[in-house]
Amino acid sequence: MPAMASDQTAQTSPAAPLSAATHAAGAAELPDVQPFGASDKLSEVLTTPTGDMWPRPYFFEDGLRRVAPYHFTYHTWAKERWRGRKLIEIFEDEFRDRTLEYYRNAMVTGAIVVNGKAVGPDHVVKNGDLVNHTIHRHEPPVTGEPIRVIHEDDEMIVVNKPSGVPVHPAGRYKYNTLIEIMKAERGEHFLPYPCHRLDRLTSGILFIGKTPQAAVKLTAQIRAHTVRKEYLARVAGKFPDGEVVCDQPILQISPRLGLNRVRANGKSARTVFKRLAYYPPDSLDDSEAAQPKTPERLADEERRPWIKKEGYSIVRCLPLTGRTHQIRVHLQFVGHPIENDPLYANQRVWGINLGCNDSDAVENTDEDIMSRLERMGKQDIADAVAYHDELVDMYQKRRAEKLSGELCDICDTPLYTDPGEHELSLWLHSLRYEDAGGAWSYTSPMPAWALPPDGVNGPTEVGGLEELVGAVPDTDTKIA
Repeated sequence: MPAMASDQTAQTSPAAPLSAATHAAGAAELPDVQPFGASDKLSEVLTTPTGDMWPRPYFFEDGLRRVAPYHFTYHTWAKERWRGRKLIEIFEDEFRDRTLEYYRNAMVTGAIVVNGKAVGPDHVVKNGDLVNHTIHRHEPPVTGEPIRVIHEDDEMIVVNKPSGVPVHPAGRYKYNTLIEIMKAERGEHFLPYPCHRLDRLTSGILFIGKTPQAAVKLTAQIRAHTVRKEYLARVAGKFPDGEVVCDQPILQISPRLGLNRVRANGKSARTVFKRLAYYPPDSLDDSEAAQPKTPERLADEERRPWIKKEGYSIVRCLPLTGRTHQIRVHLQFVGHPIENDPLYANQRVWGINLGCNDSDAVENTDEDIMSRLERMGKQDIADAVAYHDELVDMYQKRRAEKLSGELCDICDTPLYTDPGEHELSLWLHSLRYEDAGGAWSYTSPMPAWALPPDGVNGPTEVGGLEELVGAVPDTDTKIA
């Protein structure tokens, strides 16, 4: 995590000395301004990078889309709890992803400034202070899979979002996001307007408005429950035959961590499930069983030892409400969690039964679950809760075992190895969006993990939504 809060604005420039970066961005020249690290006057007014990089600093390597490191400045107004405290104390307490020595040096050299001036670590923060922190930013890589267009007209683009790509800039991601990638592909004057949520790890259909008006129109349809959505999930074990309706309420037990579970006092939620296929253990692809037992795979099997024993099912999912993580939570509750879900299929967090039928929190209290989650390491958190900075921050702090042993030549930041599959994929796919009145319907291709294993017969396409919609009365499809 960058060492500033997520509610800040930010500016960027390529990875170059700041004075040169400012010129490259087209900013007005400032007299006698030096890059941070070259100043020995604490009262000197310092410049920070401005503008936006164009073209985008992408390059491809090992099947991943990468972003060349760049300078990035965070801006935040002093929070009430900061007032009257020394600057160094604030960074030591609240931004622990870097060392105290780094912060002291940054405050002396001007990488961290207050009201545009380098003030030193003992500066006492006051009401109205603006704190800026310029870092050399290293974005995580994402899949190099292209963003494929399913449909496009004058108002809307329907795309098939790859798994692992965030939609919006947030947390550690800015340029490696869907909207920034689309801008890079279509030109700097293209302004995409996403019409709905789709978590970073989830793949599939996403609507992008070409104008604010087009986005507002579709968003209104979704909120009015006149748009039906279908997902595919690969879940553990043999899912029951027929339509399965889960109408258990969902409660967010930790807004800070973005953690949800079925609880009797939660918000109303309903999901219709139907098994598309079941593949028992003896039908699994031999190549999967023959994969090398890497430390990552061994750790994965340790935390989910029950998965390989039961085979897996491909399940169609029709969410009739839109609670956060609704499909993941309901599948967990009915005893068939998504196989590679690093959060809701983790026995070290939820216990041996994974929260199955535990709506009253008898087996695991909310406090027990949150405590276990906060102690998890890299293999377990794995960015499971997208866009919740507190959780991702904890993940970063426990990521020492992923250090490559190399340092950045410019900022001496420890560099990490490439993300594993668990950080790039969740077996949950947004398959279909359609107008309830039949005006339009868009379907994305089935992902590779939903297709039959090699040499095994199974469905390679999905039928219509009628049988899922027919599983509940019309009045039940309009739950708020």
